[in-house]
Amino acid sequence: LIKEGIKTSMYELENDDEIEIDLRELFLALKKKIVWILLTAIVFAGASGLITKFAMTPIYSSTAQLYVVSKGGLSQLTDLTMGSSQLTQDYMVIVKTRPVLEQVIADLKLDMDYKELEKKITVENPSDTRIMQITITDKAAALAQSITQDLAEVTAKTVAEKMDVKSPTIIEKAYKADKPDSPSLKKNVLIGAVLGFILMAAAIVIQYLMNDTILKEEDIEKYLGINTLAQLPLVKGTTKRTK
Repeated sequence: LIKEGIKTSMYELENDDEIEIDLRELFLALKKKIVWILLTAIVFAGASGLITKFAMTPIYSSTAQLYVVSKGGLSQLTDLTMGSSQLTQDYMVIVKTRPVLEQVIADLKLDMDYKELEKKITVENPSDTRIMQITITDKAAALAQSITQDLAEVTAKTVAEKMDVKSPTIIEKAYKADKPDSPSLKKNVLIGAVLGFILMAAAIVIQYLMNDTILKEEDIEKYLGINTLAQLPLVKGTTKRTK
């Protein structure tokens, strides 16, 4: 009868789609392995830091700002209607035109074509302003600064000559970045630590869920659905033979 009860209970367990999880036991399982979890987080953080420091190329950026005003001043009707915003959008297109970029390449004797230079450029217009921001990203901070400054000057000159408007005023010259924009050492170290923590914790949870070993009498009632009548103590170093 006991064998039949065990077989029936095991069959029901194997065919039961619902898995009961004891959150308290799961928490205790994680708590027991907290040292391993923290060590894994530290190892991942250290690895992320080393990769960021020695394997990833730092990228620097430099930005110049131009103030856009149409010819004749702010009092003109065109400035009050479409002048400022529309002109700014037009100038943003001019920044990336081939003649402008080729002039910058010639000025600085750059070893690249205009398409390669165009990929380094970001042009923005902050909302509700007449400001145009030109940003260059490059592996060398000094080169990013030089390209940004020359591009701003060439753009301002080209706008004045080709569009018959007042030349945009450079209100902020390009600067040389003190530190790279990317990669971020602190950010990558933090991501590595969190990733290591999560992976180790997930491994422990999976191990807990996959472990169906019966360790105590409560497990017999829980997994097999039968009650225990008695328990026999096991004395170390002795064996019993049943007939």
